[in-house]
Amino acid sequence: MHDAIVHPSGARMRWVELPGVDPARVYVHGLGATSAPYYAEVAAHPLLPRHRSLLIDLLGFGISDRPRDFSYTLEDHADALAQALRKAGVEAAALIAHSMGGAVATLLAARHADLVAHLILVHADLDPYPRATVPLGGGGIAAYGEEEFVAGGWKEVRDRVGPHWWSTMRLADLHGLHRTAVSLARGSAPSVRELLAGLPIPRAYLHPEGDEPDGAEVLRGAGVRVLAIPESGHNVMLDNPEAFAHTLTTLLT
Repeated sequence: MHDAIVHPSGARMRWVELPGVDPARVYVHGLGATSAPYYAEVAAHPLLPRHRSLLIDLLGFGISDRPRDFSYTLEDHADALAQALRKAGVEAAALIAHSMGGAVATLLAARHADLVAHLILVHADLDPYPRATVPLGGGGIAAYGEEEFVAGGWKEVRDRVGPHWWSTMRLADLHGLHRTAVSLARGSAPSVRELLAGLPIPRAYLHPEGDEPDGAEVLRGAGVRVLAIPESGHNVMLDNPEAFAHTLTTLLT
């Protein structure tokens, strides 16, 4: 396990690292997730040539620390991730980022251009959504006030999302989980979609077959490769790791 201090409190981000050549590949998890369980099979897949690979957990999630005075906004997640990658000696990496992590990775690429040479988003969040709704993708977390969620609303989310997602969500700091969900619902300015369209690096958006993202043709017009993964749902890398690894190989080699 590797780590780096990324916050004035001394809080550390941690990651599992697979050895290999540079440039590195950095795998970023989604809301209520943790990178190693989601990406280990793919990162070590024999189809992918061996590159240094960091399966990293954002602050508040998985094996990383949980500073209470961290904002947990998408922007601050991106800046903390940038600190960790710089301390790890990463530059010009390929970022593979799922769901909420795709929003963080896009902001990272826009704010810290030297760190990212290739961006692959996996069924990622590109747009804000009304907090009053209960979208499946966010488990309805942002519909609660923070103290309401921490005091017991999380139990309703647990029952709603089911045991698979809860297996990693239960590792997250409740305050951090809520603040991240609220920031995701609010979105960024410019939006993640606008930032993605304007990035001057190779970009791809992977999605389950039959669930093409809104505005796919506009993304393609901006140079984003929009690619379907068959026989998969939102957790593409878990549902069809073989097809996911094959697609990564075509994008990264």
